[in-house]
Amino acid sequence: MSASAIPPIQVALVEDDADLRDATVQTLTLEGVEVVAFADARAALGWLDADFPGVVVSDVRMPGIDGIAFFAALREIDRDLPVILTTGHGDVAMAVAAMKNGAADFLTKPYASADLIRAVRAASERRALALENRRLREEAGRNVGLAIPGSSPAAQRLRSVIEGVARSEIDVVLTGPAGTGKSYGARLIHDFSPRRSRPFVTVDAGVLAHEDAELLLFGRDPGAGQLSRTGLIERANGGTLFLDDIAAARGVLTTRLVSLIEKREVWPLGAATARRLNIRIIIARLAEQPQDSLRDPAWHRLGAVQIAFPPLADRREDVPEIFRLFVARHARDAGVSAPTIGESHWRHVQSHDWPGNLHELSGYARAVVLGLAEIEGPASPLTGQRPLHAIVADFERTVLEDALRQCRGDIAQLQAMLQTPRKTIYDKLAKYDLKPARFRE
Repeated sequence: MSASAIPPIQVALVEDDADLRDATVQTLTLEGVEVVAFADARAALGWLDADFPGVVVSDVRMPGIDGIAFFAALREIDRDLPVILTTGHGDVAMAVAAMKNGAADFLTKPYASADLIRAVRAASERRALALENRRLREEAGRNVGLAIPGSSPAAQRLRSVIEGVARSEIDVVLTGPAGTGKSYGARLIHDFSPRRSRPFVTVDAGVLAHEDAELLLFGRDPGAGQLSRTGLIERANGGTLFLDDIAAARGVLTTRLVSLIEKREVWPLGAATARRLNIRIIIARLAEQPQDSLRDPAWHRLGAVQIAFPPLADRREDVPEIFRLFVARHARDAGVSAPTIGESHWRHVQSHDWPGNLHELSGYARAVVLGLAEIEGPASPLTGQRPLHAIVADFERTVLEDALRQCRGDIAQLQAMLQTPRKTIYDKLAKYDLKPARFRE
């Protein structure tokens, strides 16, 4: 962005002394600051809102609502709104107390113009950062829908729970069969959380079962007389620690992990004292592991929200959409155009049970992209576990979705492409809740 494109700093000035108010407006304006001035706090409160992108500069001693009460009211509007208080010598203690409660700065009258400009610029930078972080959080919330595809009740429920949990600081236990996306879900929770800019550290079964697991996890203090090493757990400080398949831990390691979960402390090998950590913990465990299993003693001590990741067999209507996304991703990674998905491929996608869930579906999509589907993923015969009408309906819906995408929701083109009467087209679209407008974007 060029210097000319940088928006000017904005200031809301609240000062009951008319002469000082005019002089301050002139000082700030000469520095390129946009100023809106008010003679009292009540008028300013009627104008300010949580979207104000600038800084508030307010006197403390004012009739009606004084500066401290004004600051408290602004905190109710937006706790991130920076407020600079200007005070007389007798109000310094009051201003210091306000700073402890979140005020951006205070200046003692008479203050130098340079000090005011410095304080305003610093507060403006903090305001810009706060608003950008807010925008990213809101965008993250919107992107949950893009990150978890599917229209099934199970997919909608998963999106809703992840979006809600991500905003909080609560720990999480993820359950579900292998390949249902628990690792992906853990990363989503971190990426959509206030901790997104901090570390995300995964500890998987390979680490937990390693012969040097304690050293890898907890690290080694210089006091041990050997080369010091920061453990994986401590590297997650300030961010998220994901324990993938905690049941792989054994013996003493299990006890130490339980202690970590309960106390949020890490004790490196050779250290004289424990180190306090600020971490969010996410645990993944297989759905078939009983909750009271001795192999998984830590999950119930977490005091966490539990999120169940359903197998693809429970969200069959989502399989075509997920398959399309996998095909597009693998084609992009391979640097090739996404292939046309043939009838035999769709038959396999719709009729197969996908016991390997997302891992297996992704593997089949890669095979289709590379032209190896007949070798690595031949269409499976009907298993008899699903009624014929359900399989036919799934296939019919998939054909309609593909055709709608190709003709961008144009009904006339759709009718010609499928060589089907218009009334029948509309009946089928209504049956499968397919709205042409969605495909015109």
